[in-house]
Amino acid sequence: MTPVLEEGGHAPRPDVAPGTTAYIGLGANLGDAPGTLSAAVASVAALPGTKVLRGSSLYRSAPVDATGPDYYNAVVAVRTSLAPPDLLTALQAIEAGAGRERPYRNAPRTLDLDILLFGGHVIDTPTLTVPHPRLRERAFVLLPLAEIAPDQVDAAWMAGVQNQRIERLGAIWL
Repeated sequence: MTPVLEEGGHAPRPDVAPGTTAYIGLGANLGDAPGTLSAAVASVAALPGTKVLRGSSLYRSAPVDATGPDYYNAVVAVRTSLAPPDLLTALQAIEAGAGRERPYRNAPRTLDLDILLFGGHVIDTPTLTVPHPRLRERAFVLLPLAEIAPDQVDAAWMAGVQNQRIERLGAIWL
């Protein structure tokens, strides 16, 4: 098994339980979006068999294919023993707890949690697609993902999103 790495280093983490490393995208553009994202990370960390390993900086970006206020985005790496469908169900429960409504595609939201990657798995079911189907098209996913897992992001993908407006707001906020 590949050792899990500390943020910014290469030391193994003996406190991390066995499981699969997954990357979760977080976004919000309604209410106290940064506060909601922080609370969501705490909720993810409280999931059974799940540990947050590291998190990206907080980013602000313009809505893509939508209108409304700017989004706040981040990515966290987790180690989880949950199966992908169970992780998805848990993330949707966290979204619902934050007041997430789904009136139409790309509607403004209090919280959006997406499984971007789940180990090396490729999943294509009616309810879950991994890798996330729009991962390569969105700067608000690629930049924070590249920050914490550069080996997961192809340079050509970054070139494809260079014209999307995005601002890194600062250091790790977790």
